[in-house]
Amino acid sequence: MKILIINGPNLNLLGHREPAIYGSDSMESCLRSLRERYPDTPIEYFQSNHEGAIIDEIHRCGYPEKSCDGIVLNAGAYTHTSLAIADAIAAVDVPVIEVHISNVASREPIRHTSLIGPVCRGVIAGFGLDSYRLAIEALKAL
Repeated sequence: MKILIINGPNLNLLGHREPAIYGSDSMESCLRSLRERYPDTPIEYFQSNHEGAIIDEIHRCGYPEKSCDGIVLNAGAYTHTSLAIADAIAAVDVPVIEVHISNVASREPIRHTSLIGPVCRGVIAGFGLDSYRLAIEALKAL
């Protein structure tokens, strides 16, 4: 099984951005830990602050041929605003798990609605960077 982790806007700042919400660990340390934990599972990583680039990466992974077996997607603020990303998820034939580091349900009301959640296989939120590990476990269980 090959997994692609996609992070959206501002997640390139993990470890520095609002540590009270997102913690002080970097995504690089998270990826290192995941790759050590799952040595037989190739884990690719992509981050972009641009909606179209995220859509292109979803397409690359799942259409017309699958280049991975599952996507872990933290779309950041695009979760709540991007019908285009939701359409891209619906168009591909790979399972997508929506991930959030923080518990978005306990944050500002705008973060309570996900446009991508209805087209994802599942949603994991509020477990810090461990949310990524939980999403990989979910994909491996499918």
